[in-house]
Amino acid sequence: MKETKQFQTETKKLLDMMIHSIYTHKEIFLRELISNASDAIDKLKYKAITDTHILGDNTEFKIEIIPNKDARTITIKDNGIGMTMEEVIANIGTIAKSGSKDFMEKLKEAKENKDMEIIGQFGVGFYSSFMVADKVTLITKSPYSDLGVKWESNGEGEYNIEELEVATRGTEIILHLRKDEEENTFSEYTETWELKSLVKKYSDYVRYPIMMEFEKENPKKDEKGEIIEGEYETEIVTETLNSMTPIWKKSKEELKDEDYNEFYKGKFHDWMDPMKTIHYAVEGNIEYTALLFIPSKTPMDFYTKDYEKGLQLYTKNVFIMDKCKDLIPDYFRFVKGLVDSSDFSLNVSREILQQNKQLEVIAKNIEKKIKKELELLMKNEREKYEEFFTNFGNDIKFGVYDSFGAKKDLLKDLLIFNSSFSDKRTSLKEYVERMKEDQKYIYFVSGDDKERLKKLPQMESLRDKGYEVLFFLDKIDEFAIQVLREFEGKEFKAINQGDLDKEASSDDKKLLEEKANENKDLIGKLKESLKTKVADVRLTSRLKSSAVCLVSGEGVSFEMEKVMKEMPGENPMGPVKADRILELNPDHDLFKTLSRAFDKDADSLNDIADLLYSQALLIEGFPLDDPVDFSNKMTNLIIKANN
Repeated sequence: MKETKQFQTETKKLLDMMIHSIYTHKEIFLRELISNASDAIDKLKYKAITDTHILGDNTEFKIEIIPNKDARTITIKDNGIGMTMEEVIANIGTIAKSGSKDFMEKLKEAKENKDMEIIGQFGVGFYSSFMVADKVTLITKSPYSDLGVKWESNGEGEYNIEELEVATRGTEIILHLRKDEEENTFSEYTETWELKSLVKKYSDYVRYPIMMEFEKENPKKDEKGEIIEGEYETEIVTETLNSMTPIWKKSKEELKDEDYNEFYKGKFHDWMDPMKTIHYAVEGNIEYTALLFIPSKTPMDFYTKDYEKGLQLYTKNVFIMDKCKDLIPDYFRFVKGLVDSSDFSLNVSREILQQNKQLEVIAKNIEKKIKKELELLMKNEREKYEEFFTNFGNDIKFGVYDSFGAKKDLLKDLLIFNSSFSDKRTSLKEYVERMKEDQKYIYFVSGDDKERLKKLPQMESLRDKGYEVLFFLDKIDEFAIQVLREFEGKEFKAINQGDLDKEASSDDKKLLEEKANENKDLIGKLKESLKTKVADVRLTSRLKSSAVCLVSGEGVSFEMEKVMKEMPGENPMGPVKADRILELNPDHDLFKTLSRAFDKDADSLNDIADLLYSQALLIEGFPLDDPVDFSNKMTNLIIKANN
């Protein structure tokens, strides 16, 4: 019984944008449908490992392209896994992705810019059919269903679906070619030369034969076998259009960047060339070939629950698993690709496979290879590496931090940070190589604005000494560094945490102690006034032109306090808060004025102390405890100063 169903709202919008898009490469619809057909055969072969009866006699896997000039249709057919009624409704009627909203926004942006092809990234490659077709008919049969399914739509909000008798397993998609805005038909997609060209360009390395049957005109011959001039006879020819040699089995010398790029885009549904391709083979006790790709941009679903890490796994060119998570660690989860090893048995179950010792060895080798390639990228193509780090650097930092720093030594050389040295980011190794002879620590400061951090009062004395300071602009930075602790024997030290005066010379320490003794009553009064807000008030030599600054104690830092405050849920131990220490510059005119005021008007000191604390809070990027009270006290102080 035929039913008419409505598309999901977002699917409806997607189809409308497809139909009215301004893509310059509408031809990619063929790549997407061929990729889907190849995936369907892969899935069937994987199922057949443990469920052999589903193949029946239909064991010669192939993908067929059937053009029809007269009907202006093109059909893509496979004998893969097929779909049940429920699967068709779930896979075709909706976009079951939490990131579909992001996809829609990117699609709209792509349409406006006319400069990118993003079909397929969210598993919506089937919908690309509507770029060239005004009606799409899908006929499919699953080996797990007695009946087949027919699905049909013109892409305008609804579709018809019904069960019917279908003779063989697999899927057949019939595109009824439409007219575009310029009233040009898409009749070129029924031309054999065009289809051959597109398959060669996009799908040459598909592992199953892509076959096309077409009419070929041959010169007619007489009874003696001689050509009759001007007369021809038609012959039906079936031709395999693709080489079928897996790209990863070819030597690197045979391949060009374009070959890798097209394979990557077709296989992993990206619209951009990969930033880095890693293709290598290993021989020895365990033999395998790996073809890995680092994307140029962060996938749109990268930070959603739908994103799955993992590499495709093959054995002797036979597909085993789509997302083998054990082959790639979390901190390299952005890497896409595949591994083909002859050391695995076809009948091994997924559970056993994930605990396979050979797999562990391969995974460790892949980890080392990725790290080595990233180090080479940093050394030889620095701008490209910085772009990579912008996209995926937080995953590297997470790897340093995760599992109590188990992988910190492996990953620390891949870290780069902004610094006071230049506008370009620096590695920790480069920082240490530039350190001054008398410099004991690797200095850093955390925050979300580099320009604001440059102006912090705590920067002054370090700048005067020529010490470089790292700017930690991501929330995870300080957590990673706390686990790393040191690099090449140099400890990390926050410039707004702890007591930097411990590093001062003995003469400077003595002078500071004398000034503290001279002003001990004033300092004591300030401590008393601010006892509910700060852990201590002290003089410092770290300030030059600034009058005051706020630093944290040796425990929780200010940045950690901010991060913990933003985390959902309540801490059973109460809010995490850093100890606040107010530091004053004894050589600043404000402190000298404060000292004189203390002798004349001790009653005003409470307000002045509170203003100094509020000033320090603002410098550190904290909100004021009471903005109205701060404003009133500031107003009163200005009035008093001018009376």
